[in-house]
Amino acid sequence: MDFLFAGVGLVILLLAGDLLVRGAVNLSLRLGVPALIVSLTIVALGTSAPELLISIQAILDDAPGLAIGNVVGSNTANILLVLGVPALMAGLATAHCESQKSYMAMMGVTVVFMAGAFFGPITWVHGLVYLALLTAILADQGRQAIAHRRALGDIDDVETELEGVDPDMSGWKIGLFIALGLFGLPLGADILVDSSLSIAKRFGVSDSVIGLTLVALGTSLPELATTVMAAIRRQADVALGNVIGSNMFNLLAIIGIASLFGDIPVPREFLAFDLWVMLGASLLIAPFVFSKTMNMTRMAGLVLFALYLLYLYLVVHG
Repeated sequence: MDFLFAGVGLVILLLAGDLLVRGAVNLSLRLGVPALIVSLTIVALGTSAPELLISIQAILDDAPGLAIGNVVGSNTANILLVLGVPALMAGLATAHCESQKSYMAMMGVTVVFMAGAFFGPITWVHGLVYLALLTAILADQGRQAIAHRRALGDIDDVETELEGVDPDMSGWKIGLFIALGLFGLPLGADILVDSSLSIAKRFGVSDSVIGLTLVALGTSLPELATTVMAAIRRQADVALGNVIGSNMFNLLAIIGIASLFGDIPVPREFLAFDLWVMLGASLLIAPFVFSKTMNMTRMAGLVLFALYLLYLYLVVHG
């Protein structure tokens, strides 16, 4: 039953997050907020809302290991699983992607986060630093995007690229989507966290292990779906950008905001193993990011996927 409740909680979270994003995007555009700003803020935060609510709920329930496990596990899954599976299915033509700067930013954020973890616990002071860094990165991305679109003369076309945009959506429907999202997110998070803690007690593992595996895998499903579709459409830049952006947002926004609700101690096994796996997984894709001739082939996808299965085995049985 605990696994069933965990699944129900996850489904509620994902559906509520999607409804909140759709409602907030259409409301913001109707109020005259530029679509580019919407894409960099509301969409990014909305799609990470399930992870954020899980982390906050875990801290409130005195299970901070679940919070940090969810983020570290999600980042590792994003590289090894979310990139590995679509590469295994169809390959990713990463040689033509222009994601070098974003990748370097992700690596810098990862190192800063690890440094904070080693000087843990992660407190509200760390959180403010992470949020300030996120703001700087978003501002830089916004300036780049505006300059690029002005150069192309299509700065207003961002609206057509945003998922969930419906110019004909009525006001009551926008309000309903936002209300259901705001109601469903904490409900789903509460169900998922409670059931995850019950599973941890039943199997005699720590809440951090459940965060690294069950919860992280579940919350990575939207990113996996996005990258699989991007691979099928031969949009390697979308797949790579989705993972890089998600990893930065996880470390800076989710941990940054969650730490404002309580200190997050870093388990010793994270310092010895899991954080280094997250860093190592991120370094694995460097050749595909910087090389102008090397694509992420099916063999590369198989290696990444196999490494993720090995990681799960070591976490559970280690």
